[in-house]
Amino acid sequence: MSQLVWRKSSFSGGGNGNCVEVATGSDGLIRFRESDDPDVVAVTAPASLRAFLRGAKAGAFDHVTYKP
Repeated sequence: MSQLVWRKSSFSGGGNGNCVEVATGSDGLIRFRESDDPDVVAVTAPASLRAFLRGAKAGAFDHVTYKP
């Protein structure tokens, strides 16, 4: 696979804090990682990401809570 080019959101600011980075590989899959732990990478297909974002915008996950 070719070298990935990781991008941060313009909303991340200029610091080196916790930022989500995204890259698209030559295989067409989308990769996400957190800048402070770059060895952990989540991979998804574009169609799956679109479906997740549609659901999030529609409130499908509003009932989900995080309990550490």
